[in-house]
Amino acid sequence: MIWAKEETLSREEIEALQLVRLQQTTARVYEKSAPYRRKMDEAGVKPEHIRTLADLKNLPFVTKQDMRDNYPFGLFTVPKDELVRIHASSGTTGKPTVVGYTKKDLQVWTQCVSRIAAMGGATAKDVAQICFGYGMFTGALGLHYGLENMGAAMVPSSTGNTEKQIMFMKDFGTTLLVATPSYALRIAEVALQLGIDPKKDLQVKTALLGSELLTEAMRTEMHKLWGDDVLVTSNYGMSELMGPGVSGECEQLCGMHINEDYFIPEIIDPKTGEVLPPGEKGELVITCIYKEALPLIRYRTKDITRLLYEPCPCGRTTVRMENLDGRTDDMLKIRGVNVFPSQIEEVLLGIEEIGPHYEIIVTRKDHADRLEIRVELAHAVDAYKQLQELEHKIRHKLRIVLGLDAKIRLESPNTLQRFEGKAQRVRDLRKEV
Repeated sequence: MIWAKEETLSREEIEALQLVRLQQTTARVYEKSAPYRRKMDEAGVKPEHIRTLADLKNLPFVTKQDMRDNYPFGLFTVPKDELVRIHASSGTTGKPTVVGYTKKDLQVWTQCVSRIAAMGGATAKDVAQICFGYGMFTGALGLHYGLENMGAAMVPSSTGNTEKQIMFMKDFGTTLLVATPSYALRIAEVALQLGIDPKKDLQVKTALLGSELLTEAMRTEMHKLWGDDVLVTSNYGMSELMGPGVSGECEQLCGMHINEDYFIPEIIDPKTGEVLPPGEKGELVITCIYKEALPLIRYRTKDITRLLYEPCPCGRTTVRMENLDGRTDDMLKIRGVNVFPSQIEEVLLGIEEIGPHYEIIVTRKDHADRLEIRVELAHAVDAYKQLQELEHKIRHKLRIVLGLDAKIRLESPNTLQRFEGKAQRVRDLRKEV
């Protein structure tokens, strides 16, 4: 189902609308935000210099550090008394990034989420269970209001108490699950331990997954546990830009459609900042062109993807972003080799003998980097020879993909830590040496 006519505009109509809104937003931030005005003056660009969409590249980037440096409201373009909602990041690596919404911003946010929910398979008939944590995190409330706006019956169960989550799913007839990929797998795992088969005993038909990377291997694992007929789609957003609602997969599963009437995407070389041609892979940069409280311009997301402009069979004309390869700040440099955790996950989830849970540990000894990967066996194995053969198989497949060797630690089933929010798969201990 296509939710809004703006999803089917011609490329010319999309770009004409984007230019008008970009010019308005540029003028807004220059007039109302002193930090923005300083950045633009330093770059030698004024609002009147934005005559075409190509002029966007002349505007300065904004980063998470800019938000921290101007904590809490320095980049805002409305006075605090016009805000009706404030969210913030956890601030685990520094000052939290604070975001705010006017009444109009919340209305836009709701519509954007309704769009991505509809393209991801949601309908007004769904019983939608939100297994994101409610609070300062934008994911839960964002998906809640967007799905509620569609007419779905909401079950705001939040995270934790997985057995009770399963009870609600069974008793309420939950048909749509909102969760991180790792927690969706955890729910199915616990259900099986309770003697409940998610494929037969639960009614989930759609999974709207977000907040962490959904690899194709993880999607395959979802189908193994939840059933092949469950539609598993990924959606994208971040609190700095809005929350969920920036983009989402349609039922064709060929990339995430970006709400281009509200966001302009670019792909840049993460090292040089140069804008790359369509189809090339690099860092995603997003400009918000219809926000009142916090309209970020050229925000560097650090996410690695590429843009797909080819027509989509679903009928939408908006550009699609390929499912993420990872983040520039997730990349590990090990013995001179660039390694993304998603590469390791793709290999591990393609091996039947092991489960979907793993941990990557990087250490340094005698001035040399060492990569160790802990993986769980899918089933208990007692034969030493079988364990040796499996360890060799995993090492061999990883060596082909990564170009380096790794130590493999095979763990018993249900040994590794489970996560209800974003999974923490990597421990880089080199800084502690």
